[in-house]
Amino acid sequence: MPCVTHDDAPPLADLMPWSVAPLRPGRAWPTAPDPASLKARWDALLKAEGPDREALFEPTRARTPHSAVGQLPGQSSGTQRLARAEGPCAEPVRVLAAPFDEQWLIPDHRLIDAARPELWRVADAHQVFTVESGDDDTPLLATSLLPTLRTGRVRPLFRRPGGTEPNLPPGLLDHLSARLGDRPTAPDVLAWILATVRPDLTVPLTDDRDLWSSGVEAGRRLLWLMRRDGERPKLPGGRRPYVRAPLPSRPATLHYDRDEETLHLDEGRISPVPPEAWDYEVAGVRVLAAWFTVRTTSAEPGTLAAIRPATWPQPWTSELLELITVLALLAEVRPLRAGSPVTSTVTASDLRHAGVLPAPGPSRRPASVLDHHEEGPDGQFALL
Repeated sequence: MPCVTHDDAPPLADLMPWSVAPLRPGRAWPTAPDPASLKARWDALLKAEGPDREALFEPTRARTPHSAVGQLPGQSSGTQRLARAEGPCAEPVRVLAAPFDEQWLIPDHRLIDAARPELWRVADAHQVFTVESGDDDTPLLATSLLPTLRTGRVRPLFRRPGGTEPNLPPGLLDHLSARLGDRPTAPDVLAWILATVRPDLTVPLTDDRDLWSSGVEAGRRLLWLMRRDGERPKLPGGRRPYVRAPLPSRPATLHYDRDEETLHLDEGRISPVPPEAWDYEVAGVRVLAAWFTVRTTSAEPGTLAAIRPATWPQPWTSELLELITVLALLAEVRPLRAGSPVTSTVTASDLRHAGVLPAPGPSRRPASVLDHHEEGPDGQFALL
């Protein structure tokens, strides 16, 4: 959508005032496309001792095997310093590691330079995280998973677990209700934001009920496709991608035949793959190519990241077919976002005059959501 700033559209930073800097993993090996590799990497780390363990860990200024940190909220990893740690790997959790790329992470605070515990505290089945992507066509990504992308700021939809206390300025829903004649919900506002947010991260708001309804409908579809929860997305019959020739055990090359709408993984073939799915980019990176590269590029020998599946796992094929479907369907929704520019008729000035903006200081900070003790370093419980 063309960027228009003269209509006084409010910034996203004012409409979703609480934001968190992106996670800073510090090392790549605690993240992988499959959970079994992560458990094998953990076992290899613990089998090493002294300087060998430290080298495998890949220390940084923020984390070494001697760092003392507590558990991540809601996780059951150990808190003993890694230099002398024992025991099994914490059960890997699903995360959004790159645009539209769901991978796995060892949820152990000792392995992550900046894990942003405030995000873990509010991560549950009700939560939706938005992430600034730095892309003009898709300025915001949305996910039900904890995002570990190293892009822009993360904004949760809710400030507390259980889908309570929307991350919106107090009074915004009341003001929109008065202007629209119908009360929107917090997910409605998020859907509108996804459908209309501009590359400069301003969000035109409207009091036109029909325009609002069409924008929310488009945003809900974007949200459903990005979150990939509930009913699985499908292309119409005859357009659904299938494996036409078996994928090799260790594919090394990826090639797209635009005329035949076929994706080649060495001698393996998947079709039909719409050109819109192959061409889908975020921040100048082709999503399908990046997804394949992460799963097939060898890591430096002797590192933990080099521990990976010896052959192509079957679940990756299913994930690839679904990713193709999602990208193709997302490409169909894009024209709804990039059509006639929406002019903001509920302006930032209107919201300031109504006392909705600026959002009060506490709404820009994490809510206090602790309802239980969180285990600190070396088994100590954190003081509340």
